[in-house]
Amino acid sequence: MTIQEAIDPVCKMSVNPATAAGSFSYEGTDYFFCNIRCKEKFSAEPGNFLTVETITPVFFGKSPKQQTMEETHVDPVCNMLVEPSQSEAVHEHHGTTYYFCAKRCQEKFAASPDKYLHPGEYETKPVVPGAKYSCPMDPEIVTDGPAFCPKCGMALEPMIPTLNSGANPELQMMSKRFWICLVLTLPIFISSMMDMLPINPLHHLLPEAVVSWLQLALATPVVLWGGWPFFVRARDSVINRSPNMFTLVGLGTGVAYGYSMVVTLSPIELPRAFVMENGFPYVYFEAAAVITTLVLLGQVLELKARERTSDAVRQLLSLSPTVARKVTSCDTDIEVQLASVLRGDNLRVRPGEKIPLDGVVIEGSSAVDESAMTGEAQPIIRSTGDSVIGGTLNGTGSFVMRVERVGQDTILNQIVRMVAEAQRTKAPIQRVVDQVSAYFVPSVITIAILTFVVWASIGDEPRIAHALLNSIAVLIIACPCALGLVTPMSLTVATGRGAKSGILVRKPEALEGLEKVQTLVLDKTGTLTEGKPSLVNLMPAEGFSETDVLLIAASLEKLSEHTLARAVLEGASSKGVTPQTVTEFQASAGKGISGCIDGKFVALGSAKFMSDLAVNLDGTESNAETFRQLGHTVIFVCSEKRLAGMLSIADQIKPGVKEVIKKLRDVEKLKIVMLTGDNRSTALAVANQLDIIDVEAEVLPADKANCIKRLKESGQIVAMAGDGINDAPALATADVGIAMGNGTDVAIESAGIVLLRGDLSGIIRARQLSRAM
Repeated sequence: MTIQEAIDPVCKMSVNPATAAGSFSYEGTDYFFCNIRCKEKFSAEPGNFLTVETITPVFFGKSPKQQTMEETHVDPVCNMLVEPSQSEAVHEHHGTTYYFCAKRCQEKFAASPDKYLHPGEYETKPVVPGAKYSCPMDPEIVTDGPAFCPKCGMALEPMIPTLNSGANPELQMMSKRFWICLVLTLPIFISSMMDMLPINPLHHLLPEAVVSWLQLALATPVVLWGGWPFFVRARDSVINRSPNMFTLVGLGTGVAYGYSMVVTLSPIELPRAFVMENGFPYVYFEAAAVITTLVLLGQVLELKARERTSDAVRQLLSLSPTVARKVTSCDTDIEVQLASVLRGDNLRVRPGEKIPLDGVVIEGSSAVDESAMTGEAQPIIRSTGDSVIGGTLNGTGSFVMRVERVGQDTILNQIVRMVAEAQRTKAPIQRVVDQVSAYFVPSVITIAILTFVVWASIGDEPRIAHALLNSIAVLIIACPCALGLVTPMSLTVATGRGAKSGILVRKPEALEGLEKVQTLVLDKTGTLTEGKPSLVNLMPAEGFSETDVLLIAASLEKLSEHTLARAVLEGASSKGVTPQTVTEFQASAGKGISGCIDGKFVALGSAKFMSDLAVNLDGTESNAETFRQLGHTVIFVCSEKRLAGMLSIADQIKPGVKEVIKKLRDVEKLKIVMLTGDNRSTALAVANQLDIIDVEAEVLPADKANCIKRLKESGQIVAMAGDGINDAPALATADVGIAMGNGTDVAIESAGIVLLRGDLSGIIRARQLSRAM
C-alpha cells in the first residue's frame, strides 16, 4: 500500500506527500509538511509534535496502528485519535475527561470549551442582507422574498439593501411608463386647453368628432397600459378592504375614460347640460390621461426618494471590508472572505486597514480611529486585551485580534439594522393619511351612489343620463389629481428657497415638522466642534520661546506616527516654523518620542515619559490639570533633560456655536441636549463652555437611537443634528434628522434636512422656512 495522504505533525493538516512543501526524516519515519515554516518548527524539536497519530502516516481508511488500538479518544480541538496512555495533555470539563494530542490543543480547549464541544451554537452565521422583504408604505407587511403588498399593491423591497442590489426594477418600469405616457398626454392636454381660448384654432382645422377620436387613440394606451398598475392596486385595495389613493385613482380614471369612450364610439342622447354648443358630448380623456401621468410622476419621484434612502444603508455596509487576513495554526496569514470568518478566529489587521469584525486584541497595538462609531475625535490606542470595533480604521500599527462577534451581532450590523428599521417606520402623518383614506374613499363612493340614486329618482329627464353623469362627476372631482399638482409645486418652491439659504431638504415631511420641534439633540464631535484635534495652547518654560518649543515638537512629530502629530505640524506651519532634521529618533509606545537636533537630546510626550527621563515638571502640573479638565490632551517638551514647554491639543468648538445655542434656547424655545459617544469629562467640558445642561456622554450608536426614542415617548417632538456614522440611527429615529453638510455620507443619507455649510445657524433658518411653508 502506498501513502496517499499524511498528517502534518505541526498543524495537523492533511498533506499529499506528492505535493508537500517539504519532508523530514526522523527515527526512520518520513514526515510531510504543508509549508516550510512547519518543517522548520518540527526539525528543531520533533519530540514536541510527535503523537501516536503522527508516527504512523494516515492512509485512506484506518492505519495498521489504529486497527490495533483497544481504546481511543478524539481530540476535541483537532479531531485526531488519541490513546489515553500516549496523550500529551488532559483536561476535565463538566465531569468528562478529554485527552489531547498536544499541549497547545489543551490550552485552546481550556480557554473556550464550548467552541469545540458545541460549534453549531458557538458560531454565528454572517448576516445575509435582503433575506426579508417589506412594504415601504406598510412596514408591517413582511415576506421571505420579492412580492407585492396586499394592502397598497406596491412592490416589496429588501428590509436591508445589499451593496450590489442593482437597479430597482419597479423604478425602471414606472419611469418607462411615465415618459411614454407624458409624450401621449401632452397633445391631449393641449387640444383640451384650446377649448378655453376665445378663438379655438383646432376647431377650424379638425371636426370635433375627429378630435374626440384622436384623444381616444392617445388616451387608450395612457390609461390602460400606463395606469394598469394603479388598476391592479385599486382592485387589491378592494379585495383586502384597505382603500387608499389608488382606489380613487382607479375609479376616477376608469370611469372618466370609460364614459368618454362610450359617448365617442356610440353617441347617446344626453341632457343639454352635458353637450357642447356644437351638439357633441363633453369627453374626459384629458382628465383621465393627465391624472394617470401625474400619478406616474409621483410614483417615480417616490421610488427615487426611497432609492436614496437605501443609500444610507449601503454606505454603512461599505464600511466593512469584504476580506480578512486569518491567522492559521501555523502562524501564517491567509486571505479569506469575511463571510467565512467565525467567532473565535484570529485575524491580523495591518496598518491603514479597516478592522473586519468586533473582537479583542491579543497581540500588538495600534491607534484606531473609532470616530465613525463612537464620535471620539482622537484615535484611541488599542493594545492586548482591548476591544476593537468592526468597520473602524486602523492607524499605523499592526495587531492580531480574536473575533468575538460576527454577522448580525456586530456593532456595525446593529447600526445597519437600526437605520433600516427607522427608515421603514411609518411617520405619524402617514398614519393620519391612512386613517383619513380608510373613511374618505368609502365616503366618496357612497356619495357617488347616493348622487346616482337621487338624480335617478327626482332628477330632470332623462333621469338615468343625469344620474350617471353626476355620479361620474363626483368620482372625478374626488380623485386626488389636485394633490399631484399642488404638493410638488409647494415642495419645489420651499426646497428652492432652502437651497439658496444653504438648506438641502431631502424629505419634505422633515421640513414640515421642523417648526413643531420641542427638543433639539446635538452631537458633539463635528457638530458643535471642528471634529479634528488642533493645537490650542502653547506655554514655553523659562529660558525658551514659543518658536523653540514648536521647533522641537514639529521636528520630532514629523517622524512620528502619533495621531496628534498632524495637529502639532499644522500649528507649527501656521506660525512659520520649519521642522529640522532629527537623528537617533526613538518612539516609546503610548508615552512619547525622542531624538537629537544638532546634537542636543530632545523629547516630547506625557508626564510619565518626562518622569522616566528625570525631567522636572514642578510648577506646570496645575496648568496641565486645568487644560485636562477642559478636555485637552497635554504634551510636554524637553531639551537636554530640561522642560522646554507644554502644548495642549483639543477638538475646538466651532466659531459662533455658543451664540446659536443661546438663540435656539431663548428665542426658538428649544430644549437643548448634547448626545455624544466621547468620554464624559470632555463632553462636560464642552457643555460647560456652551451652557448646555442636559448631557448624555459615552453613548454607543444603539444607545443614541434609544435616547431619541425615550424623548419621543415622553411626548417630545425631537430633532437630532449630527454628522457621523454613529449618528445615523439617531438621525433616522428622530422626528426630524438634521445632518451637517461636511459630515459623512451615511449621516446625510439618514437625515431629512442637510445644512450644506455645516453651520448650526442653519437650523434657525430652516425653522423659519418651515413656518413660512
